[in-house]
Amino acid sequence: MLAIIGGRGLTELANLNITHRQVMRTPYGEPSGAFLFGMLNQHEIIFLARHGYGYTIPPHLVNYRANLWALREQGVTDVISVATVGGIRADLTPGTLVVPDQIIDYTHGRDATFFNTRNTSYRNIDFTLPYSPELRSRILRGATEVRQPCLDGGVYAATQGPRLDSIAEINRYEREGADMVGMTGMPETALARELEMNYATLAVVVNYTAGRGDNLQSINMENVASTARNAMGRVRSILECVVNCHDD
Repeated sequence: MLAIIGGRGLTELANLNITHRQVMRTPYGEPSGAFLFGMLNQHEIIFLARHGYGYTIPPHLVNYRANLWALREQGVTDVISVATVGGIRADLTPGTLVVPDQIIDYTHGRDATFFNTRNTSYRNIDFTLPYSPELRSRILRGATEVRQPCLDGGVYAATQGPRLDSIAEINRYEREGADMVGMTGMPETALARELEMNYATLAVVVNYTAGRGDNLQSINMENVASTARNAMGRVRSILECVVNCHDD
């Protein structure tokens, strides 16, 4: 089964025919909200709003472990994350869609693993390719089929938030190889790998980062919100196509 985790601008999936909602409980606490079970193009999926359906949970307080554990308990094998990012690389302009292929973790203090006790065995997960190549390909193929431009590849810098970054921090991320910056990529990506779930991100660039483009002095948050809203129709069309490709 496929699950979609929505971020900023995607607290609901308008084209999802909801069959029922279900509140989940996990050993790690409660997920961000009730799971929405429904049909998308005659395929059953689960939708979850990462920040809550009222957009009330900041990135550093999202219960990533509960979200992913509960999804796996429902039989989810594939997870698509929709996330907004700031563009560092010159071609990642506001409104651009991109499917990253690598990630750098700058977060701290988050519950970043399921292996957090001393009395159980653990294993070192292989994080060489943090995103599922197969699921990334499905997203890119879906974008092509609905004729929505979508860039293939890029390095996602996962930062702590909820504040945005300084110019000096963005310069650092760029020197270290990052192409975009967001706040929710970690530990979500690694936790999915620990649970052996296929995971990929469809990132929406909603602003130039600090010191880039027209954000030399400050970032206009109204423009960020507007760009996110305007892009979600394109995201939904891609997701519909990805669901249709699910059984290919």
